[in-house]
Amino acid sequence: MIHTAIASERLNVADLIEKGSDPSCGGIGVFVGTVRSSASTGDRDDVVALGYEAHPVLAEQRLAEIAEEAMAKWKLARVVAVHRTGTCPLGEPTVVVVCSAPHRTDALDATRWVIDTIKDTVPIWKKETFADGSAWVGADG
Repeated sequence: MIHTAIASERLNVADLIEKGSDPSCGGIGVFVGTVRSSASTGDRDDVVALGYEAHPVLAEQRLAEIAEEAMAKWKLARVVAVHRTGTCPLGEPTVVVVCSAPHRTDALDATRWVIDTIKDTVPIWKKETFADGSAWVGADG
């Protein structure tokens, strides 16, 4: 079972973990990315929010492809990959990945691969908001 989505509302981590859980599995890998106060570049520690924008079609399509690739690479029963869009305050979950497998090694390895692949290949853009302004991550000034 695969569940992927781009979500405009706050992520319910417990519900997504439940959706990714399978009674036939002994291992559930979970990654929850949250808004932290330090900037991506590490040069500031006064982030107050992150804003995310995603390509309206390609982002969801790529999330589904990543989940399918993970199912093919590891012995997984379920993969959940949901990324938030919109403005997210400090501490709010922005991405949740859940992979369930009969054994922990597959669950954990797949979870790490899924989040790394999402960050590298899904057309989602991040803007860091500070008390005195904002900046798109990766944008050249």
